[in-house]
Amino acid sequence: MTTWIVGDVHGCSLELRELIEKLDLGADDTLVSVGDLFHRGPDPIGVVDAFESVGGRFILGNHELRVLERFRLAPKKADGSDRPPERLEFPTIEPEDLAGDGRRPCDVVPERRADLLRFLQRHDGFFLEDAGVAGSGKSADGRAWCVVHAGLVPGRAPNTLEPEELVSIRRLPARGRPYWYEVYEGPNLILFGHTPSKIPRARRARGRLVALGLDTGCVYGGKLTAYSPERDEFRQVTARETYASQ
Repeated sequence: MTTWIVGDVHGCSLELRELIEKLDLGADDTLVSVGDLFHRGPDPIGVVDAFESVGGRFILGNHELRVLERFRLAPKKADGSDRPPERLEFPTIEPEDLAGDGRRPCDVVPERRADLLRFLQRHDGFFLEDAGVAGSGKSADGRAWCVVHAGLVPGRAPNTLEPEELVSIRRLPARGRPYWYEVYEGPNLILFGHTPSKIPRARRARGRLVALGLDTGCVYGGKLTAYSPERDEFRQVTARETYASQ
């Protein structure tokens, strides 16, 4: 089995489908999203359809969290174990009801808006460890790995953090305001998104990869990136156009 972790998709459905084709997923392989599947980009519901076609799994990003909070469907624990009862029916859903963080729009045709909300409720909480993916392996050098959206506080396990920290952290309130991953030293491999860059943000400590940022700015005209911790391999596709500005 191979696990592929994909960076922030942000509504780029054509690029996601192209990447899925390039991954050539087997029956036992798993696609996992770091969150921020929607908002900013052109085709959120196309992302839902592409993700469901391969049985993909996802954790919550800051944009998904805002939508679920609006409908009182957001868990308050990092592992998502306190999620509210699943809700399948909704009254009329207005476009602003699906807005993400910073009121970022999520353009979905009226007849598919409830589909997006039903999909969002199938999340895996705010982090996903290798032990939570049936059949997955350790990293290529034998270590445990964990997927978070934005990052974590070095020295603290994901299940001890608040959801807001896991979906929004970038810099630490220390001298020089370092990025969290510049301080993180392991031991586990942390795979994250949220902070875009032209190439994956790789942090190494004592000769080992300990953190890897996978948001390579597809929605901004960059690339959509997937990484397999078991194989230590990347797959990428280039954005077809620039859909949003930073």
